[in-house]
Amino acid sequence: MDFGLDDKTALVTGGGGRIGSEDCEVLGAEGATVVALDVKLEAAQTAIDTVEEQGGEGFAVECDLTDREDVAATVEAIREETGGVDVLVNNAGMVDARSRMQDYDDDVWDRDVAINLTGTYNVTRQVFPGMCDRGWGRVINMSSMAGWQGGFGQASYSATKAALIGFGKTLALEGAQKGVTSNVIAPNIVVEQFADMSIEELEQFDEHFARIAKATPMRKLGRERDVANMVAYLASEQSSYVTGQVVGVTGGIDLFSF
Repeated sequence: MDFGLDDKTALVTGGGGRIGSEDCEVLGAEGATVVALDVKLEAAQTAIDTVEEQGGEGFAVECDLTDREDVAATVEAIREETGGVDVLVNNAGMVDARSRMQDYDDDVWDRDVAINLTGTYNVTRQVFPGMCDRGWGRVINMSSMAGWQGGFGQASYSATKAALIGFGKTLALEGAQKGVTSNVIAPNIVVEQFADMSIEELEQFDEHFARIAKATPMRKLGRERDVANMVAYLASEQSSYVTGQVVGVTGGIDLFSF
């Protein structure tokens, strides 16, 4: 299927990370010019190298999403290079904190709000108006099952990922009559190296991941590519009547089962 991205520019924040680099690869394969934005330029460039090796086009940019001036200057440079961002994948985020509320680190809370939520706002604020002016755009926010249903010991991560759902739905309302859609993806655990492991094998490696696999009706974890494929669809022309939705890529973990 032709997703209609041949003349589109796709900006992926956190483009050097596990999921972000996979998003870049799939969007590049669909014909988009991919901009991998990351605070680590080397990681972003590695993602673009893969895009180009597979026949796609793109470039890497270094940017700190918590620095509004840096974000504004970076987006302006991208606009001058490409004519404007058509697809924004708000993928960048921190997910390393795990602590009960009484022991939570204030600095971790502040960091996660600054990166996961305010960083997303900063870049979207620079990109969204241009989409509306041109009459076409796709915003895709990367939330999480923890943002949808909470996550034990993940107060800052869950709170910021839940906020991205409200943020994405608000953008959907504002862009609805201007050709701009906004949707949210809420993945389960997606790690390529664990996807083919049985629960018994996962128990030997990581008990936390094994418990998640047990609670998943498919009885397995997912892959980054599962998320990237959904990103490509939501970025496409074919998704033009899909907006304001939270799409789970979960293996069914959000279903009630017994």
